[in-house]
Amino acid sequence: MTDEAFWQLIGRTAEQPGDRDERTEWLTEELTRLPVPQIIDFAQRLATVHHKADTWTMRAAARLIHDGWCSDDSFWSFQLWLLTLGRDTFERAVDDPDTLAEVESIRVLAAKPMKEWADRDWPEWESLDYAAHEAHQEATGQECGLESLDLPTAPNPQDAPWDLADPAQLQARLPHLSTLFAHSQTSLRGD
Repeated sequence: MTDEAFWQLIGRTAEQPGDRDERTEWLTEELTRLPVPQIIDFAQRLATVHHKADTWTMRAAARLIHDGWCSDDSFWSFQLWLLTLGRDTFERAVDDPDTLAEVESIRVLAAKPMKEWADRDWPEWESLDYAAHEAHQEATGQECGLESLDLPTAPNPQDAPWDLADPAQLQARLPHLSTLFAHSQTSLRGD
């Protein structure tokens, strides 16, 4: 599977009707139509691309967007959701997480309290992580067949950590998101 084919499949998944779980079911079905080596390649590409968003600054961006709180699971699902924004948006955000302030769906979230977010609005897509595993199981009959690949299953940023709750550092590293989500700053400080 080429990078282009991977991104086209992610794009087609995001365009499907229904909720995220229904879209993931569509992706799983599409993957089961591929030869097993391509299912494996998809899983590996997903992990590789996903890893690019696994940074402390991206975690800080996710915390700002999530009103000052973002567990490991939420951050993992947030990274997966980023892929569904498309290759260009994803790559811009990986290069500079502050560009997420330009994403319309993020701007919509910033305009209302988190308690008013609909399920479809949350910037998370957990089930996307399971599509290749389920497709591989269906295609091979093997439970946990992709486990041998030892793909990551939780965030593990490799860049230098910094104080994600420090307003000065947030403003310096994520000025646009800090402004857009100024209401989160109080939550981050614990006020």
